[in-house]
Amino acid sequence: MNHILQELERLYPDARPELTFSNPYEMLVATMLAAQCTDKQVNKVTPELFRRIPDVRSMATWTAEDLHPLIKSCGFKSKAANITAACRMLAEQYGGEVPKTMEALTALPGVGRKTANVVLANAFGVPALAVDTHVFRVAGRLGLATAKDVLHTEEQLMECIPKEDWIAAHHWLIYHGRRVCRARNPACAVCTLAKWCRYYALQSSAS
Repeated sequence: MNHILQELERLYPDARPELTFSNPYEMLVATMLAAQCTDKQVNKVTPELFRRIPDVRSMATWTAEDLHPLIKSCGFKSKAANITAACRMLAEQYGGEVPKTMEALTALPGVGRKTANVVLANAFGVPALAVDTHVFRVAGRLGLATAKDVLHTEEQLMECIPKEDWIAAHHWLIYHGRRVCRARNPACAVCTLAKWCRYYALQSSAS
């Protein structure tokens, strides 16, 4: 375990969020847009989006119908509905501020546990370990987690990774999943984690 974490830190010392944001509002909206969409595509949309709609209170005045044309390249109209509804709720209940608790964030329309963890970690520095598809896949392959679902994978990772490394480990695993341990054709031959990897051991024994 320690060997894996140390190697991930060595490989990706500058790992950080790949979504562009400058405050909690932007982090929340960008993360909601990133569901089933690439960070690269979201980053193409958000500069103009945040120029036109710079804060929670501004977004709260928009309708889903008006917002959707600005974000349609990031997905379905339901995202526009969730973002505008979430911002109305923030304006009415939190004075236009994004809250810093899991309970409050997951009460917002369209915000699940993964999105809330991303916002807590990246916007507020609260120790959290968001499990997206990359984290779920890489953690399972490496043997850091054995759970078959995202929630229990998060729990297992939080148990085996020191709390002070949760935020960084999330980014390390994402970077490794995007660059080496891809969903299709993982680059095991060049992976420096192969010696500790459960997936690689299983593949090697089967061949």
